Amino acid sequence: MADLVERLVPDELWVLFRRVVPPTEVIRPQGGGRRRSGDREALAAIIFVATSGCTWRQLPPVFGPAWQTVYRRFAQWSQERVWARLYRVILDELGARGELDWSRCAIDSVSLRAAKGPLTGPNPTDRGKPGSKIHLICDRNGLPLSLGISGANMHDSLGLEPLVCGIPPIRSRRGPRRRRPAKLHADKGYDYDHLRRWLRERGIRHRIARKGVESSQRLGRHRWVVERTVSWLAGCRRLHRRYERKAEHFLAFVGIAAALIGYRRLTALLTA
Repeated sequence: MADLVERLVPDELWVLFRRVVPPTEVIRPQGGGRRRSGDREALAAIIFVATSGCTWRQLPPVFGPAWQTVYRRFAQWSQERVWARLYRVILDELGARGELDWSRCAIDSVSLRAAKGPLTGPNPTDRGKPGSKIHLICDRNGLPLSLGISGANMHDSLGLEPLVCGIPPIRSRRGPRRRRPAKLHADKGYDYDHLRRWLRERGIRHRIARKGVESSQRLGRHRWVVERTVSWLAGCRRLHRRYERKAEHFLAFVGIAAALIGYRRLTALLTA
């Protein structure tokens, strides 16, 4: 079991996670009771569920904690926004090393089927079946900077302003923290004059494809990066379809997938 836990949660990731997870004090004045399962084993089990796509009940017992314990730990950490803070720490580490390229960012979304729950809606591209949508902004290298979820019937253009405002202040190699891209690329779903004005007021140049003017056959010289990031998110098989009834749990798995993407980039730098 130790080898599997260390493979899913390496020492470097565990150090980053301990910086954001709230401490838990277990006080039993009466004594006795069962020892609390370790956070590292629970984290490894959560990552296994996220990457394999299995249900909580199918979680192998090799990790140690029962699936009910792992799910409770996941729900607690999701409520405390541990996954968002973890990815914020990873972005800070990447920004401090100069690995975030703010010169050209791209925005896009991806729809997937959903069972039921809040932030779902009829998907116009899937015969009106219930679905949810993941919105994201990535930098020039494809690292997600801001993520959000909505119902599948929400228009892409409505997600631009919340996503740009949701970019956290991230460390830079030199100078103050940064949270605004120099230029933003988008497809025809964002072709609205009020969005262009909104970006210009914030000093962000835009490159938004125009309806009826530019061809839809090409992804563009720069927008293909966000399409690649969407495929990276799909590497987290739990995101192939939304099974979570609670929106915060679905957003948590999106955050876990983004954290794994950033961590892989960070480990590539550490081993180079």
